Amino acid sequence: MSDPLPLEALTGRLLAAAARAGADQADAVALSASAVSVEVRRGGLEHAERADGVEIGLRVLIGGRQASVSASDHSDRTIGEMAARAVAMAREAPVDDTLGLAEPGQLARDTDNSRLELLDDAPAPSPAELQDMALRAEAAALAVGGISQVETAGASHSRRDIWLATSNGFSAGYGRSSHSLSTVAITGEGLGMERDWAGEGRIHASDMPSPEDIGRLAAERTIARRGAQKPPTGAFPIIYDERVAAGLIGHLVNAVSGTAIARGASWLRNALGEAVLPPGFDLREDPHLLRQGNSRLFDAEGLPTAPRLIVQDGILKGWTLDLATGRKLGMASTASAMRGAGSPPAPGVTNLELTPGRQTRDELIRDMGRGLVVTSMLGASVNPTTGDYSRGAAGFWVENGQITHAVNECTIAGNLRDMLMHLTAANDLPDWRAMRVPSLLVEGMTVAGG
Repeated sequence: MSDPLPLEALTGRLLAAAARAGADQADAVALSASAVSVEVRRGGLEHAERADGVEIGLRVLIGGRQASVSASDHSDRTIGEMAARAVAMAREAPVDDTLGLAEPGQLARDTDNSRLELLDDAPAPSPAELQDMALRAEAAALAVGGISQVETAGASHSRRDIWLATSNGFSAGYGRSSHSLSTVAITGEGLGMERDWAGEGRIHASDMPSPEDIGRLAAERTIARRGAQKPPTGAFPIIYDERVAAGLIGHLVNAVSGTAIARGASWLRNALGEAVLPPGFDLREDPHLLRQGNSRLFDAEGLPTAPRLIVQDGILKGWTLDLATGRKLGMASTASAMRGAGSPPAPGVTNLELTPGRQTRDELIRDMGRGLVVTSMLGASVNPTTGDYSRGAAGFWVENGQITHAVNECTIAGNLRDMLMHLTAANDLPDWRAMRVPSLLVEGMTVAGG
């Protein structure tokens, strides 16, 4: 971080106040963030916003009880009131013997996140530069024949710094920058109107695609949606395009969260050591990837992070755990704790990658014969206990191994346990995603259309 002392000092004041108020243990976070965003429409500025702020959070633990509080004011009076309120709340909370900080020997010693290249050293873009990028993306989209208008084009930049300190001796922090650009294009009018979008985000501006590339891609995707109609109803193979395939794997990730497992509210609660994906599939988490938005050397409880396999050769190898859920299940934490200023730690994941296949997406489409390629989804009905799954979808219909037309207003349904055991992956693993998942073919799902 460029100037860590103020945040570090804030967490120190919070811990001291917690001790004075009677807490047995405590941890504190201080976050500072600044963001600028610009949206354009019809060649002019539509909206501009700037936000700056500091937020502080305190968690106290007393005899197996905990409470968390947060504030945006960091005066001595507010910090004292926060500590007193948190201690009073904790004394009324139910006892949970799994709560507690890490042992000192468990804490991370390598805390210099600078080697992960999470901060862009280049000067932050000015509002005028952000507006220029958005206008270039809009112009590129409008230059594609058939685009009637651009709903919005926007660019943004942000920086976020965090410091974590605990009463058992951990104290470290880091900063993270972000650049993003997106475009939403429209074709047609009235009931024949269709829209699609493109957008990218990176830590470093030098890793971003050009505004022209993003605007053009949004337009091309939109044009491909012209003439969309409802698909037939029946059982068909479905290809989840890489744009949406991560959402499918995300249901597996949620189901192996220690929170869901400890509550018994997961359709994979009895699946440890069993096949949850076909042979050959690995699902790997790597929190140490360079220049990736979710990378970190330590988690929200100060534990050192490390790469791990959630699924190996199709077999579920472990849950995603923080200290409390690990203790509930009689296992060690996977250093997966995440938290906000006003909430206690909970398990979460960082950078995930699913094993890609050997075939191209076009080859999967050719081999599927007749079915649906899904490129966008809306709504969700997923039973967390049984894995029953139903979602609204749009995309493209395939006949004789060829895309014939766009489709919309349909529902796809199945059971996640069965769906995930009948996957075929394409080789189009995307770059620069927190969850890198290629296009996925799923056999035998139900499509409800016209």
